[in-house]
Amino acid sequence: MPKVVDTISNWLLIRETLKKEISLGFVPTMGSLHVGHESLLRKSNQENKCTILSLFVNPTQFDDHDDFKNYPRSIDKDIDVASSCNVDYIFTPSYNEIYPDGFSYKIVHTTPQYQEELFRIGHFEGVLTIVMKLLLLIKPTRSYFGAKDYQQLQLIKGLVKSFFLDTTIVECETVRDEFGLPLSSRNSRLSKEQMQLARRFSKIFHSPFSCDQIKEALIQEGIDIDYIEDHKERRFAAVRIGGIRLIDNIPL
Repeated sequence: MPKVVDTISNWLLIRETLKKEISLGFVPTMGSLHVGHESLLRKSNQENKCTILSLFVNPTQFDDHDDFKNYPRSIDKDIDVASSCNVDYIFTPSYNEIYPDGFSYKIVHTTPQYQEELFRIGHFEGVLTIVMKLLLLIKPTRSYFGAKDYQQLQLIKGLVKSFFLDTTIVECETVRDEFGLPLSSRNSRLSKEQMQLARRFSKIFHSPFSCDQIKEALIQEGIDIDYIEDHKERRFAAVRIGGIRLIDNIPL
């Protein structure tokens, strides 16, 4: 059973007891764990002596208050999942501890490269800030991120490089269901009919059509589109189904 650590001070005491030569794997999450998260945790277990999971629904990365309010939370289930994946520690800090300054200080990425940065103003500031804080607290040997959030992953790699953070970012393949839809905590909010539509989105997005043809097909399905675009030999998508935002990316 993993040890749940809910304060920074308690974690720092534990961190002091972990020998420097012991490799630590870290999987930062917002909870509501699914099979995709499990794959990250199992990979960390394979590559490290000790695995740490964080559960923190980070409000500063939400550009929509309703999205934050409705984000699925399931701490007891998450602990069970972590236990089945042989996690050693679960870090569950409070907002007041993580943001004692009320988000007065933040990491800002000044050169937008992707549509996601334009559609979700302030989102990546919140992501990069929480990741920086967690990496400084956990001090992991390796940190595991899924490729589903590809744009986020590239920015985190840049963050680690720019600030000389002593951790290796491990990129893990997107885990998909049998219909090709990326696993996401938000998928649990989809109704049966919406899930069928989400899988239609995935099938259309993975087709050999152009971006414009994909947009036209999605519009005909009644799917709201934030963007479908090609960038640096990858294709990116963000759509909304019943107000629930889904993203995906694939290599070209």
